[in-house]
Amino acid sequence: MPAVHKVQNLIDGAWCDGHTDLCLPVINPATGEKIASVSLAQSIDIENALQSSARGFGVWRATLASGRQKILEHAAQLITERAENIAQNLTREAGKPLAEARMEIGAAVDVLRWYAEEGKRAYGRLVPPRVPGMRQMVIREPVGPVIAFVAWNFPAINFMRKVAGALAAGCSITIKPSEETPMTGVAFAQAFADAGLPNGVLNVIYGDPAQISAQMCASSIPRKLTFTGSTEVGKHLSKLAADNLLRCTMELGGHAPFIVFDDADIDQAATMMVAGKFRNAGQVCVSPTRFYVQRGVHDAFLEKVVEKAEAIVVGDGLDPKTTMGPLISPRRIAVMEALLDDAIKHGAGVAFQGQVPNTNGSFFAPVILRDVSEDAQIMQEEPFGPIAPVLPFDTFDDVMARANGMPVGLAAYAFTSSAQRAAMVADQMDAGMLAINSMHIASPETPFGGIGWSGQGAEGGPEGLDTFLRTRVVTEIFNTPERVGDA
Repeated sequence: MPAVHKVQNLIDGAWCDGHTDLCLPVINPATGEKIASVSLAQSIDIENALQSSARGFGVWRATLASGRQKILEHAAQLITERAENIAQNLTREAGKPLAEARMEIGAAVDVLRWYAEEGKRAYGRLVPPRVPGMRQMVIREPVGPVIAFVAWNFPAINFMRKVAGALAAGCSITIKPSEETPMTGVAFAQAFADAGLPNGVLNVIYGDPAQISAQMCASSIPRKLTFTGSTEVGKHLSKLAADNLLRCTMELGGHAPFIVFDDADIDQAATMMVAGKFRNAGQVCVSPTRFYVQRGVHDAFLEKVVEKAEAIVVGDGLDPKTTMGPLISPRRIAVMEALLDDAIKHGAGVAFQGQVPNTNGSFFAPVILRDVSEDAQIMQEEPFGPIAPVLPFDTFDDVMARANGMPVGLAAYAFTSSAQRAAMVADQMDAGMLAINSMHIASPETPFGGIGWSGQGAEGGPEGLDTFLRTRVVTEIFNTPERVGDA
């Protein structure tokens, strides 16, 4: 494995430490060992990054869309060539199985390549004139320097959704990845630099989240903020952004219902539940978290789920036998234990509880609960971990009321063989993304985002590019003043 090293900040095309010796350790959650340290940017470093971003924007917005596409495509090629090394470091810093890390790198490359092409299609339009000799043009152009903050759970895809969209639109971007998983963003940033991205167009900084967000939001340089993380932090950033009227894209938390109707393919639904729920140890914003199964098939479904969950192997993500890695840190173990204890106090039974290795890692065994009360804490807040509460339901109206009974609405899943019932779910489900008989809700070409307290705006698809563009209207008159007056 690579030796312990220092993760630096990228400011104006140069890798640099912060203006003090302050660093944080990067811990492998599977072993508890330090694998790197990350240098923390100070106020002067944050300001340097913002000034660099302003200069970089001037260069990048003047670059032709076709020229931007070539650089982004080159970066995608370099990331692909370096994918195995990046994936191994991603597993070491985030804990997820290496197979999942490889898939995440591949998905990030897909996002980059799609945006690289879509940036050439930031079309405006011509408006039919109201008077002779008039031409009105609607112009779409980059909104300006962007600031971005992303969570630790998907250090590749969270980073790339922000950076690829901004760069494709012609914006510069200063991004703060998580200090817990910093190495993936550094590897991506190096690929962009090696591909010829001009200095200052992409800056990467690490440090105290409160200090960085307050200083950057108060600056007159950024014109847009984009964030992936919790609803609580998203609300706080929105308030900071309001003082400078920064545009905001917020991809926030969820609490996704997973509905199994009595006419569904039970085996298929059980397979997808286990795969979807325990991916990245449940630390996924679109992870299914509330499982509603129609009473007639409830017991049979639960039996199949337990059978499939028994095959989960918890361990170090670098071990090829591992199918579920650790939680990101010990603090998450305490949260899982509290949720499990509360559910049991509310009458839940443990249908299945797996095993964890006897190591210093932040491991928590996968758990499947039955007979869970709607009053249990795990039904009221997103668990962000490997606990699956299963509840029976009786009627369509009953389950839809329960599924829509939360202020969040990011993702939702439903399984049925009835086309009519599927259409009814699609019409009534309050979620930004809904998958029916599938767990697939995200593609580079489709919008990724929620409704309600799950955020605003979207990433991915043409909608994701639009968030980095502003609109202007230009009116030209080619007649003489007399002719216009006659008209």
